[in-house]
Amino acid sequence: MVPDMSDTRRGILMMLVGISLFTINDALGKWLVTEHAVGVLLAVRSLFAAAVLLPFIRRRGWRTVFAVRRLPLHLLRVAAACTEIACFYWAVRYLPLAEVMTIYMAAPLILTALSVPLLGEHVGWRRWAAVVVGFAGVVVVLNPAGDFDPLPSLVAVFGTVAYALSMIGTRFLRADGNLTLVSFSTFGTGLVGTATLPVVWSTPGPLDFLLLGLLGLVALAGHAAVNRSLQLSPPVVVAPFQYVSILFAVVIDAVIWNHMPTASVGMGAALIIASGLFVFHREQVVKSGAAAAAGTTMGPGE
Repeated sequence: MVPDMSDTRRGILMMLVGISLFTINDALGKWLVTEHAVGVLLAVRSLFAAAVLLPFIRRRGWRTVFAVRRLPLHLLRVAAACTEIACFYWAVRYLPLAEVMTIYMAAPLILTALSVPLLGEHVGWRRWAAVVVGFAGVVVVLNPAGDFDPLPSLVAVFGTVAYALSMIGTRFLRADGNLTLVSFSTFGTGLVGTATLPVVWSTPGPLDFLLLGLLGLVALAGHAAVNRSLQLSPPVVVAPFQYVSILFAVVIDAVIWNHMPTASVGMGAALIIASGLFVFHREQVVKSGAAAAAGTTMGPGE
C-alpha cells in the first residue's frame, strides 16, 4: 500500500521535531555540565523522566513492565546507555556540541560493523566500504594532526561505541516493548547517577534544578516524536532527516558559544553523513531483495 502523502509529511515533521528536541536537550546538557557533575545530570533528569513514566507503568502493571525474561541483557543495555550518555555530557564539557554530535553520528556505522560478530548478520563489501569511509570521517573530525584534545575526543569515540552497543541491545530486546526499554533505561541511569551523588553532589539552585529536570522531559518528548514519525512514515523516508541535528548544533554553537565549525569537522561530517545514508540505503535494498526472494518460494496465501 502506498503511504498517504499527508502522513508522510507529518512523519517528516515529527522527525524534525524529535531531532530538534534532542539537539536542544544536548545543548542544555552542555550548558549545565559546566556547573554540575555528570552524575548530577543523570540523577535529576532521570527523576523527572520517571515521574512522567510512573502513570504508564502503573497502568500497564509493574510485573508486566519489569518482569522480563532476559534480565542480564537488559542490564547490559542499561550499562551501555548510561555509558554513552555520561560520555556525551563529559565530552561536550570540553568540545563543541556540533563536533561531539558529529562523532556520535557514526554510531550506525559502528552498529553495522558490530552486527556481524554480535548479531550474525551478513554485511556486503559495499557497506564495509561505507563503514571504512565513515570511520575515516571520524578521524577527520578528530583532526589528530591539528588542534586535537585527546581525552575528551577519545571519550566521545568511546561513548559512540557504547551508543552502538545500546542500539544492538535494543534490537535484541525490542519484542519486550518500548515502555519496558525506556523504563529500564530511565531507572537504570537514575540509579547509576544517584550512586555517584555522595561524591559529586553540588546543590543546584531552583532554576538549575528545573533545567536538569528538563533534560529528562525533553528527551522523553523527543523519543515520542521520533516514534510517532516512524509510525506515520516509512523509515527510509524519515531516517535521513536525523542528520539535520548537526546543522542545528552548528547554529546553537555559533549563537550561544560563539564557536564556528572548523573545516575538518565539515569534511568529516560530510563523509559520515554520506556513509550513513549509503549504509541505510543498502540495508533497505538487501531487505527488499530478501523479501522478494522469500515471496518467490511461498505459495498463495502464505
